[in-house]
Amino acid sequence: MSNSSQILTPDITIDITNDVCPMTFVKTRLKLEKMTPGQILEVILKDGEPLKNVPRSVTEMGDVVLDLTKMANDTGTYRLTIRKN
Repeated sequence: MSNSSQILTPDITIDITNDVCPMTFVKTRLKLEKMTPGQILEVILKDGEPLKNVPRSVTEMGDVVLDLTKMANDTGTYRLTIRKN
């Protein structure tokens, strides 16, 4: 995970801030399965279990976490950027 200054343009964005584990990862996984290799998925998620589990699970499944950044306008929301492998 890096907090790079490079702005990545996602192909798809999903918001899982209203979901709880394990649905946070399930929704992320289902979206990734529909994507083609090289595409970028942006996931908006909350602090806590989703922030801990989704990036780890994505990496374990073989996709690449490109960036994880706390959103400036909110105290508990993060932007996770993933490249489909």
